[in-house]
Amino acid sequence: MATAKKAAAKKTTDSSTETEAPGAADMLNPMKNLKAMTDRLQELNLTGGASKLLESGQKDLQALMQANEKSYQGLQTVVQRQTEMIKSAIAEWQTAAKEMPGKDPKANLANLAKLDELGRQSFQRAIDDIKELANLAAKSQADAFELVRQRIQSNVDEVTKMLKRK
Repeated sequence: MATAKKAAAKKTTDSSTETEAPGAADMLNPMKNLKAMTDRLQELNLTGGASKLLESGQKDLQALMQANEKSYQGLQTVVQRQTEMIKSAIAEWQTAAKEMPGKDPKANLANLAKLDELGRQSFQRAIDDIKELANLAAKSQADAFELVRQRIQSNVDEVTKMLKRK
């Protein structure tokens, strides 16, 4: 019985050397692993891969620059519009202040009524101006985001196309 066990053990070792199953020592050998990885990488079809990668990076940078330009232009538009709004409000208040005589009590009551109405109109205009500025800023940011979104979609499409080829 002891000889049968030895014979079975010898058969097992003989068969494992014939199929060359990797042992623990082989798996831990970094040179063999590096050689296997190098062989696998050489089998990949990367024709023009570096130029495609460079071109893709350039397109990404261009999209980012365009998005920044859109944001900057939007910010300039908002600042210009704010400046116009402030100048208009100052001009209205200056006109109202010039029209108010200070000596006649009856005129003062009428002027106070005008001032009150001007205050209400100015408040409403300020609310409308805030909405307009918010819309300008939102549109600017949406335009910039759309450029970036399109580039991301393009990258996804390129990767999908590359994966389908393999």
